[in-house]
Amino acid sequence: MSPQPTVKDVRDWAEELNAVGQRLGRFFARSEPRRRVVVYLRGLLSDAERKNSWQLAEKAGDEAPYGVQHLLGRADWDADRVRDDLVAYAYGHLADPGGVLVVDETGFLKKGTKSVGVQRQYSGTAGRIENCQVGVFLAFAGRRGHALIDRELYLPKEWAGDGGRREAAGVPPEAAFATKPQLAERMLKRAWRAGVKAAWVTGDEVYGGDPRFRRALESNGQPYVLAVRCDQRLWMSGVGACGCWSGGIASGPTSGRTTCAAGRPRPRGGSWSGSRGRGGRWRNASSGPRGSAAWTSTR
Repeated sequence: MSPQPTVKDVRDWAEELNAVGQRLGRFFARSEPRRRVVVYLRGLLSDAERKNSWQLAEKAGDEAPYGVQHLLGRADWDADRVRDDLVAYAYGHLADPGGVLVVDETGFLKKGTKSVGVQRQYSGTAGRIENCQVGVFLAFAGRRGHALIDRELYLPKEWAGDGGRREAAGVPPEAAFATKPQLAERMLKRAWRAGVKAAWVTGDEVYGGDPRFRRALESNGQPYVLAVRCDQRLWMSGVGACGCWSGGIASGPTSGRTTCAAGRPRPRGGSWSGSRGRGGRWRNASSGPRGSAAWTSTR
């Protein structure tokens, strides 16, 4: 069990939060949003049960949520510039040659139909199909800790092709449909450009099952560990249409321990398994650079 924080720990945390607030202040032209963003961060770190505008406003001592809503919806600041600064800040504290970049999506349950991207779709949060938004996230994890460093909102095809709905929700004209692996690739490329280095990239079968995503990792010389469905087909030299191995390490589906059916979201629980190729590093049939390690696993 972790030891109780000391008074010095709490003071250090408060000082660091103030330093973060000053760092963020560069992105806000007016003083009120600069003050409000620090209050907002304190609310996110608080014990408020739900981090919505009403509860965060109450935590800050406000009678109404209008200040929080103005900060998030109408104040003049560039969320992507703040995101870029977050990457530099987080990686500066967490950089680790053995660190891992993690891609995953999560659902945000909704009751209405106006929020951008909301529709009935699978939500990992609920473990079933629900009315929700879906976001794809990138996190860095290492020995010093872990942090989310990027995000992309998934815009379903039904939304992307509906001009009236897009206009009503304020979807930018340049926002087009992209698959979840494409969104993940977009975030990884931003992280690489920012100098983020990771020993591995990891993700579930949504990403492991997309050959273009795997090729993007291989073309950048990025080792990865990705889950695949139990019916995923790989190529192995000398075996035929099962897998393709070429010098190094890799894993593919193993027999007897898979617990998911084709076309179904992966179940909760179960055990992971993989097999190691004899010849060395695995490559997709579509090829990737030699010397880049890759593992796939199925359950």
